[in-house]
Amino acid sequence: MNGQYSLRSPAVKRLMKEAEELSESTDQYHAQPLDDNLFEWHFTIRGPADSEFEGGLYHGRIILPTEYPMKPPSIFFVTPNGRFEVHKKICLSISGYHPETWQPSWSIRTALLAIIGFMPTHGRGAIGSLEYPKEQRKKLAKKSKDLKCSECGVVTTILKEETAESKAAGNAEAKKLAAQIDMQGEKTKAISRNNSESTPLSGTSNNASETSTKTDESNSPARNDEAELNRDSNEPRVKLDRETEDDEQTQDDDSVLAPSDHVGVRGPRRSESRMFVTALIILGATIVILMLRRVYLMFNTFPMKDRYEF
Repeated sequence: MNGQYSLRSPAVKRLMKEAEELSESTDQYHAQPLDDNLFEWHFTIRGPADSEFEGGLYHGRIILPTEYPMKPPSIFFVTPNGRFEVHKKICLSISGYHPETWQPSWSIRTALLAIIGFMPTHGRGAIGSLEYPKEQRKKLAKKSKDLKCSECGVVTTILKEETAESKAAGNAEAKKLAAQIDMQGEKTKAISRNNSESTPLSGTSNNASETSTKTDESNSPARNDEAELNRDSNEPRVKLDRETEDDEQTQDDDSVLAPSDHVGVRGPRRSESRMFVTALIILGATIVILMLRRVYLMFNTFPMKDRYEF
């Protein structure tokens, strides 16, 4: 298998290391990759003690992504057990359904112990979970020993014989690890919910910005000085409003005096311009009249015989 994969791949290095560590089975679990596929593993776990799964041997598959250990594995059960569906990805904090709770420091061994610890817990409607009655789960635990895998053989020959000490130690470790993983998953979900709830909408963000701006303006020295000056006045804002109304009224009056085609020209200046133009017109008319009168006098001053010669 070494020649099939590049040892430069972090996933390949990690999986080969874990395969070596898990090469010897224990009395609680065992897992190894397939001979022709490093990214598909088969596992066998013993049912947790003091539960309806006690005495059962449960076989399953683990499919690992090429980004492992940065991304979590997908876990499938092959043995019917009444807690998880078979041949379907199960939903746990250590599985591919929850990459947000997965930690690269976890390993396949961590996943196996967590599965053992999670088996007696309530499914809470998670994907791939089942809620079979305890009696039916006990029956499935007895039948689980009859399973024979085409890759691994008979499951009863995979694990070591269980001792009282290993039984107690393995059960305690699995429960503790499952509780820690579940707590970590709940904490991550709570943080995600809080972040989504605390993220304001765009309108809310704008309103908050406007409110902050107004608050800053109200705390500015200029605003404070204005407030200090108007502190002794009974109606400071009414006074400002009246001044504003007077200014608006003045502008309205100016707009009446100054048409829109003379923007920026005040009423009095417009009247002066009209008077100046009128004066120019009168002066021009006077000059024209005087010139016509002079021409008339010139023609009527000489005798007729001087004006017409035959």
